[in-house]
Amino acid sequence: MNDAADLVKNWILKANNDFKTGKDEMETEEPATDTICFHMQQYVEKYLKGYLVFHKVDFRKTHDIAELIELCKSVSEEFEELYSLNADSLTVYAAEIRYPDDFYMPTLDETKECIEIAEKVVCFAKEKLQNDGYCFPDKEQSNSELSNEDDEPTEIEENEKKENK
Repeated sequence: MNDAADLVKNWILKANNDFKTGKDEMETEEPATDTICFHMQQYVEKYLKGYLVFHKVDFRKTHDIAELIELCKSVSEEFEELYSLNADSLTVYAAEIRYPDDFYMPTLDETKECIEIAEKVVCFAKEKLQNDGYCFPDKEQSNSELSNEDDEPTEIEENEKKENK
């Protein structure tokens, strides 16, 4: 794999970790809404940066989703659609609400909306990447590589079967 492909893969891996962190926190009894919104913004930001890297478009260090959308539009005007999804509204969660100077705690409804926006934006970005030729790693393939070569049950699997009977 070349360096650019590795970099795209790493942007996506980091983005997916942000999503997982945010979603896991949402499942707690008292979700830290500011943290969840931050991770949803990061999820979107990193997918857009992955798209830009895939298309060899340079970008400065920024958390501004609108700026990233504009750069993505230089590759495909279809990224204009992200404004109708309110993707750029996530920028505020990147830095402004993370510090106590401008204390703000998003409501639970606002947090759910951030998650919904992030999911829609990333779905769009994934589809664009795939249509443009990016091959996402196949989870099932990597899992099968870890499994027993001859598909015979392992000792642990045999014990689990016995326990379930």
